[in-house]
Amino acid sequence: MENIKELAEEYKSKEPQEIIKLALDNFGDNIAISFSGAEDVVLIDMAVKLKKDVRVFSLDTGRLHRETYKFLDNVRKRYGVKIEIQFPEKEAVEKLVNEKGLFSFYTDDHKECCGVRKVQPLRKILSTLDAWITGQRVDQSPSTRADVPVIEDDGFFGSPEHKLTKFNPLSHWTSKHVWDYIRDNVVPYNELHMHGFTSIGCEPCTREILPGQHEREGRWWWEDATKKECGLHAGNFIKSNI
Repeated sequence: MENIKELAEEYKSKEPQEIIKLALDNFGDNIAISFSGAEDVVLIDMAVKLKKDVRVFSLDTGRLHRETYKFLDNVRKRYGVKIEIQFPEKEAVEKLVNEKGLFSFYTDDHKECCGVRKVQPLRKILSTLDAWITGQRVDQSPSTRADVPVIEDDGFFGSPEHKLTKFNPLSHWTSKHVWDYIRDNVVPYNELHMHGFTSIGCEPCTREILPGQHEREGRWWWEDATKKECGLHAGNFIKSNI
């Protein structure tokens, strides 16, 4: 896809469905939706109304909540989509756990564990694709996601030899937009949302939040609020520090 910046400017005020259609029309079977949370099911709901056999992948870190596994199955059954599950490399997990234990992230920074359990598996699946669709929103993390275009060159997971395009159709949506869509379209969601969880990741690194807290304060709560990224969208962190 050429002229990414021009397209991002042209489409920044368009509806998410229009951005998804552009993505699917241009990349066909070489694009997939990254699925883990509420925003991503909104994308799936929109996408299957345009293309029944849309590709979807999800990362199973081995440390997800029971409710999250039920959520994955509910989405699979509801939309009739195959969810391509990506697992971390066995040897890398064994090395980390044997050397540092199961909870090293509480003292050593979460990025090492996320690198093994999330970033490496993501890199593996993205190496087989030409584009991916994410549920990123600007208001999820103003410190690292303030500049999330609806279409961008993924220079972090892509390379000059393997161009990778990243679509963020919900970039300018708020949490209210997402949940209004979920209610209006009876979209499945993780039952943990009914128990005070807003942003849901791995079980040891996610907790419920109190009224008035930002939605991502329940993620890696023991760390600096400006570092609420796991590496899946590492390009944002780079941009926020330029």
